[in-house]
Amino acid sequence: MLKTSLALAIGLSSSLAVAATSLTVEDIPKIQSVLQTSISPDGDSVAFTRSVPRELYVDENGTNYSELYVVDDEGVERPFITGSVSIKSIQWSNDSKNIYFLAKLKDDKFTALYQIPVDGGQAQKVLSLKDTSISSYQLSPNNKQLAILAMPAADKSEKELKKLGFMAEVYELDLKDKQLFIVDLAKADKPLTPTPLNIANYVSDVNWAANGEKLLVKTQPTALIDDKYTKSQWHLFDITSNQVTMSFATEGKLDGAELSHDGRYIAILGAEDKHDPATGRLFLADTKTGEVTDWLPNFMGHVVDFEWSNKRNTLNFIANVGTHSFVASIKTGSNKYKKIIKEGEFIASNLSISDSDKTLALRGNTAVHPNEVFIIRGTKAQRLTDSNTWLGDKRFAKQETISLKARDGVEIDGVLVYPLDYKKGTRYPLIMSVHGGPESHDKDGWVTNYSRPGQMGAARGYAVFYPNYRGSTGKGVDYSKLGQNDYAGKEFDDLVDFKDHLVEMGLVDAKRVGITGGSYGGYASAWGATKLTEHFAASVMFVGVTNQLSKFGTTDISNEMNLVHARSYPWDKWQWYLERSPIYWAGQSKTPLLIMHGKDDPRVHPAQSMELYRYMKVQGKDVRLVYYPGEGHGNRKVAAQYDYSLRLMRWMDNYLIDGNKDMPAFEIDHAAKLKAVKDANK
Repeated sequence: MLKTSLALAIGLSSSLAVAATSLTVEDIPKIQSVLQTSISPDGDSVAFTRSVPRELYVDENGTNYSELYVVDDEGVERPFITGSVSIKSIQWSNDSKNIYFLAKLKDDKFTALYQIPVDGGQAQKVLSLKDTSISSYQLSPNNKQLAILAMPAADKSEKELKKLGFMAEVYELDLKDKQLFIVDLAKADKPLTPTPLNIANYVSDVNWAANGEKLLVKTQPTALIDDKYTKSQWHLFDITSNQVTMSFATEGKLDGAELSHDGRYIAILGAEDKHDPATGRLFLADTKTGEVTDWLPNFMGHVVDFEWSNKRNTLNFIANVGTHSFVASIKTGSNKYKKIIKEGEFIASNLSISDSDKTLALRGNTAVHPNEVFIIRGTKAQRLTDSNTWLGDKRFAKQETISLKARDGVEIDGVLVYPLDYKKGTRYPLIMSVHGGPESHDKDGWVTNYSRPGQMGAARGYAVFYPNYRGSTGKGVDYSKLGQNDYAGKEFDDLVDFKDHLVEMGLVDAKRVGITGGSYGGYASAWGATKLTEHFAASVMFVGVTNQLSKFGTTDISNEMNLVHARSYPWDKWQWYLERSPIYWAGQSKTPLLIMHGKDDPRVHPAQSMELYRYMKVQGKDVRLVYYPGEGHGNRKVAAQYDYSLRLMRWMDNYLIDGNKDMPAFEIDHAAKLKAVKDANK
């Protein structure tokens, strides 16, 4: 079954391809994907969690379910815990007989730690905390202890006082620190109230040393997201003495860290400096001296994950370069790496390694399937799962990376999805889908989801393009800084250069170009509808920035904005910030604009959308604003995602395909869809 569906997915079965159908907006809420992979210590099996969307018009509102499965090295898959569950943080026991995970099962009020035997049996609760959830955990190498991260339990009087009306919130103060606990598994027979370790500040991550005597601990001054981005630090903690023995000096953003098997070295994923927008630098720290060195100096890409080998001082890692990724290994004492899986096979992430070092497990996606489980042995990768067998019956449009020089000579690239059934010489409408960040980049893999048209748009007759404008990651630190101190400047001029190039290719109709994106991509969409209005016939902005002055004062990442984006403060140059705001150019807009935003967004305040809406509405522009209650910086629940997809594509179709001048209807008849589902299920 798996081999057949894979062949269909990559177009190897010409006889069945004729009967295949294209991807539609109704298919998007059905797509499943692999979330986490973890290889067993013996290397024979991979435990993984799979994201399963809730059923539209049937299930209660909520995020996707997360189910637990195990697949062996021949692709035989076994379900372990499925249904209305949310399984996360899977880890194997060191004898490969049990899988540990976090979940709320049955009558659990708080998230607890469970285990389930691989050879059969029910999940059993291993450990829970009294009156608080376990945020994350790490098993000790001998499986006798647990390092647990959790927030302090709420004071019992808080709930009573809230009922009495005492609910005043002092903004960004009175924050609680997440704490680290060491718990003996043999004593975890009832809800515990353990004593936190002697570590100051908020603990955000932890990793055991192989000998179980030390821990790597990551801290930040407070729970604020700005502190996480700009002030995190890794420390070495000695369990016997109950104190930090060494701290590692890094600057800027900071990601994961892991001790080598012999405890001599620490691999750290971080930033080059405080102005580096992303954590793509690989550092090597010496536990004897505390010295931290750049392991891959001048690397023209971004490292995204790593895992030490268990028998030698070799690090396996995944890196993104341009629109592709590769898997490689590197030895301590050397700056040269050896590629295991070269660019172009799949987009890789979430690495784990067996005890023998012979088998790697990871997630991988391509242009024709979302994330699945892969294993690597030697230099050969093997796909083990097929989460969406029905995709094998779908036709996919041609997809490729294109590169060009911007007007000032800077190399830029992006991912182009051609219209399905593309005919050379025919010009098509274009949807330009702009990524956020801007410290992100689009990869030449699976590019379709609820807010990004991809193959769904191609099936409707669009060319869909994902631009990696300057300031994107994947090309080294210097490149990722090219957009700094130039909000909406050359970075968004690149979007016009991309559009012009696609027109010059003979692919795109210059008068039928739409733009969309979320967050910084929403900023680009608002800029495209105002300052660059002559280039775009329709725009859909999602959780986007419209006023750089008020954005700074209403976001939870003001310090990060200063360090890695603006490199200045609004009071340094008020007028400049104003003129780099879409509201400043709203009066000249001729582009119909649909604005959508999560009503509980902490990153880009919903008022950002309200501001541009008002500026355009009172001037008689074609503009519409849709808020999603309960959603934040991006829609996470299936109903809101589906509604978003319908509105996005209807807006684009109305102007770019149907050629209408009036806005489409604002109603979506969900009641009729609900009735149809109920009638079908009778």
